[in-house]
Amino acid sequence: MENFGIGSWLQRRRPKSGNKTALISGDRELSYEEFADRSVRLANALRDRGVAKGDRVAYLGENHPSFLETLFACGLLGAIFVPLNTRLAPPEIQFQLQDCGALTLVHARSLAGLAELGAAGTPVARRIVVGDSGSPAGEPAPEQGTTAVEDFETAVSAGSDQFIDGDVALADGAMILYTSGTTGRPKGALLTHGNIVWNCLNVIVDFDFASTDVALMISPMFHVASLDMGVLPTLLKGGTVVLEPKFDPRRTLDLIEKHKATIISGVPTTYQMLCEHPAWEATDLSSLNKLTCGGSAVPLRVLEAYERRGLHFSNGYGMTETAPGATTLPAARSREKAGSSGLPHFFTDVRIADFDDSPAAPGAVGEIQIKGPNVIGQYWNRPEASAAAYTDGGWFKSGDMGYKDKDGFVFISDRLKDMIISGGENIYPAEVEQAISELEEVGSVAVIGIPDDKWGEVPRAVILLRDGAQLTEPQLQEHLNGRLARYKIPKSVVFVSDMPRTASGKIRKAELRQQASNT
Repeated sequence: MENFGIGSWLQRRRPKSGNKTALISGDRELSYEEFADRSVRLANALRDRGVAKGDRVAYLGENHPSFLETLFACGLLGAIFVPLNTRLAPPEIQFQLQDCGALTLVHARSLAGLAELGAAGTPVARRIVVGDSGSPAGEPAPEQGTTAVEDFETAVSAGSDQFIDGDVALADGAMILYTSGTTGRPKGALLTHGNIVWNCLNVIVDFDFASTDVALMISPMFHVASLDMGVLPTLLKGGTVVLEPKFDPRRTLDLIEKHKATIISGVPTTYQMLCEHPAWEATDLSSLNKLTCGGSAVPLRVLEAYERRGLHFSNGYGMTETAPGATTLPAARSREKAGSSGLPHFFTDVRIADFDDSPAAPGAVGEIQIKGPNVIGQYWNRPEASAAAYTDGGWFKSGDMGYKDKDGFVFISDRLKDMIISGGENIYPAEVEQAISELEEVGSVAVIGIPDDKWGEVPRAVILLRDGAQLTEPQLQEHLNGRLARYKIPKSVVFVSDMPRTASGKIRKAELRQQASNT
């Protein structure tokens, strides 16, 4: 084969595991043979519709086989897959489609309204719709304005079954995943095929994935952690992936027992909701042997609830730019190194650096910097941001602060970028502050994270109004509704008469967080 990217995986897997179940989605099961065939047909259909190497194909939808079929079809063509967060508001979808220049958008029929609004005014020229009530096979694509709209199954059926062996190298772009930036606009992290392959190798080595594993995916695949730390390593090894479109604790417990799942992954809130469900004690969890968690540390009470069932977590740290694994805490050392994010992944290096980018002394707090073949080389169409993201020695600057203990375990001490993690979702205050600042009543604003029992953190807006201006919390939330994803909208608003500032005029967010913790 000339294709050395992820698009070739299913074809390489076909003779080894053709009859084995690759995907389970509801009552539907796809063998590796069927999965490979449908991806080839979709790739040919996309090529017939003008998609070529380097073109971007966006996807908007929950966990569904079509998500992965589109990903692997893009991989066969050398096209770049762009998964979109279904929780975003139309203007946010619109920005990302405009930024990546996607001409094709594949989306769930249930999200047609969001897709249509998000695609308006962007380069998207064709929408391919996944779901029931599609056009009969062979029917030409209807036109909606200047955008062709076609049924997904129609496109797959129309595609040839002839394997496409395109010239795709590990250095070629595979995915663009958008990550919020401190400037208020998200940046597209360009993951190459090599980034994904090396990340999968890290996962397989450090978590000991096997071909007998059954991974239950209860987190959305548009997040890189679910896709690259769970789904793709499992498929690379020839295991089975169970896809769930929405997380429901009772259904998750039922599916673990039904499919004898060996792997689940989530955030602390996910695991808390599972162990607090009334069906927890009665559910057979004996098949589980890999529980991965990211986003923040697992609370002690949750850790103990799982330990009583003989289950242990592998906590970790990473980001979209590291595809996403940087460190992992072995389950066997979760108690001994409680609070740590673990050791660097097998093929990844992590160091702590001073502000001049020189290595920090052992135990000293500094910026966490990462290097390895899983780390991206650039942001999409952001040369300045790309250049600023690396040291002269090629270390990626995470923007997070931490230290290493004497055994080399990494501990996160603070977030240099003030990122808020709410229920596993990353919220960058600058983006929210920019939207709030559109109101003429607002003199200055700071968005901070405050503790929350369920979500870990939730955003709070601290606002200094202009002289004589009036603004209420409901008015602010109404302004943000539709502009930002709901999880980014502050859950509380505090109006202040003065804003604590540094000598240079910057708002002291640490002081605001301290004030919040004292109230």
